[in-house]
Amino acid sequence: MYQMLGSHPQIYMPAFKEPTYFAADLRPRRKQRIPEPETLQDYLQLFAPAAAGQLLGDASSLYLYSHEAAGAIAGVAPQAKIIAILREPASFLWSLHLQLVQNRLEDQRDLGRALALEPERRRGRRIPRSCYRPQALLYSERVRYTEQLRRYDEQFASEQMRVLIYDDFRADNDGTMRSVLRFLGVDEHVPLVTSEANPSVAVRSLRLDALRHRLGGGANAPPSMEGRGSQRVRARARRLLGRSGRRILYRSPPTPPEALMQELRRRFLPEVVELGEYLDRDLVTLWGYDGLE
Repeated sequence: MYQMLGSHPQIYMPAFKEPTYFAADLRPRRKQRIPEPETLQDYLQLFAPAAAGQLLGDASSLYLYSHEAAGAIAGVAPQAKIIAILREPASFLWSLHLQLVQNRLEDQRDLGRALALEPERRRGRRIPRSCYRPQALLYSERVRYTEQLRRYDEQFASEQMRVLIYDDFRADNDGTMRSVLRFLGVDEHVPLVTSEANPSVAVRSLRLDALRHRLGGGANAPPSMEGRGSQRVRARARRLLGRSGRRILYRSPPTPPEALMQELRRRFLPEVVELGEYLDRDLVTLWGYDGLE
């Protein structure tokens, strides 16, 4: 959706897809190579290239998870329109876990074991050294959808909010996007660029993936790679991984274990029921929770 909205001439989406400025409670615990803006001035600078009259968009997915973002957004832009896309909890957590492993926030490659670590991680233990946002590892809190949406209910009028179901977006991408454009008040007949963005992958080797990040140079470059000779070696390695990195480092994601998916659906059934009542929609049937054993 970020890419599709960004292709609309009446909308400006900054190159920094997820600045996460309004989620102050989820700030990274250390500076990143491309730091997230921490001041309103720095945040607004992201939109400096926008043309006069364009709508300005921010695609930070953590705003739904954040306890502070809704109030912070309302404080700066009370006229903002809020779009949330919700996915069936078990499938979402499976995809999220793969992404966090790929992004080096998670070092536990088994989702079931990662979920079992939540009590320890709430106490600040068993956090991977490479994890710059430990709150991301509290998986079960990410699917408390109704609680999250109600934080926005407290700040924004109902006509300023649009909640989408991921299944609808996948089944009728064009129709869903046209409804979003109408919600935003822009021309719904403009052709939009469509593409498959951020497909899920599985990391073959955490060590090799960590090496790829270290070869990026700069502040993260290892001391042993200083000097011209080492820089040439590093450059050749970067070129190699650049040409065939995805094939070497990643593979197609495995099929989720059905036993784990069933366990997660039983666990999150109350949330699905509550969300369905909140949205006045039968999500239990849509998401297959009516057939739980």
